[in-house]
Formats: sequence, C-alpha cells, structure tokens
Amino acid sequence: MGSSRAHPVFRTTDAAEAYGQAKRPCALLAHVNDRIRLFAETRTPREVRRMTDLVPGVSFDSVETRKDPVTGRSLFFDLDVRTPEDAELRTHLPLSFSEDVERGGVEERFPAAPGGGMAAVRRDGRRPDDPGADSHGHGNHDGVQVVFHGDEAQYDEWTEDHTVLVHVTKHGDPDRARHLAAHIGSEVPGGEQLGW
Repeated sequence: MGSSRAHPVFRTTDAAEAYGQAKRPCALLAHVNDRIRLFAETRTPREVRRMTDLVPGVSFDSVETRKDPVTGRSLFFDLDVRTPEDAELRTHLPLSFSEDVERGGVEERFPAAPGGGMAAVRRDGRRPDDPGADSHGHGNHDGVQVVFHGDEAQYDEWTEDHTVLVHVTKHGDPDRARHLAAHIGSEVPGGEQLGW
C-alpha cells in the first residue's frame, strides 16, 4: 500500500477560508469516499463537550503517553467524557480523537468546533486519469486534507496557520500538485510530505 505524498497548496490564518479552499480541489475528484476522517486535539472541557456534541460516540485518547506508576505499562484513556465535572476532566487534558464519519453534514460544522487545538478534515477519493500528462488517479492515495493550526499532514507542530494539502500517489506527482494548487489560485509553497 505505502503512503501518499502530500503537498501543501494553501495557507491562511482564517479557518473558514482554509476549509472553503479545500473544497475546491475536492470537486475535481472523480470519486469521493462516503466516509471522511476527522481529527482534533482538545485542550479544554468546553472543547471536549463541543466535539462530543458534534461527533456523538467519539472515542478520545490522551495526547501524551501516560504510564502506570507501579507497572510502567501504558494507560489507555477509557473515561466517558460526558460524565465528569470540568475539574476532573481537566486532569486528563489534552485529549485527541481520530474518527471516520459519514460524509455530509458534520464536516461543514467541524472547522468552528475545535477551538485552539490542532484539527483536520480528510477526504479520500480518486482523481481522474490524465494520460496526456502520464498522471493517473489512485484510490488509496488521492485526496484533500485541511489541517487547522498545523502545516504538516502528519499533525506535527501547532501553528497559527491552517493548511490545505493535496495527496497524490505514493511515488509523488508534483505536476498534479501544482495543477491542483493553480486551480485554487495558489502554488505549492513547500516540499513534498509523507501523507496517509
């Protein structure tokens, strides 16, 4: 299978603008999967509650690895975040989740929900073939991702910026990335990254 290659094609400090720009290269996909991937880091009880309202049944995990002080084994987060008071919930923060959800609805409200933490919306699909440019769509690697408060497809470091990335084949396709960037009036402002 391998991993896609991701190319940043747009950066802004406006989350709504980033999300709007991400929809434009999505419209060029020949096929879009029925499920999308949402990711978010939550830093406050209020953010956790907003996420559970938006994505019911979501499973959170600790952002930082936690170990049992006696055994040294990793501890898994299994608290039902709907039940504790804010003070207790704060002792477990920050929390994150990565969840596949049905396309259509949740993702439109998602950009405003995370607050100050890093978050992402990922749409997988397949681009149409372009035999003249020796560029072919690939169902496992094509797609569009918008990372809120980040500039890496792998959610590396928190930033002020929100970044739109296009994903292409595991071998890379810089020409297609430039074409998709031009479609939204932009350029590829950085190098190729490891995708999904």
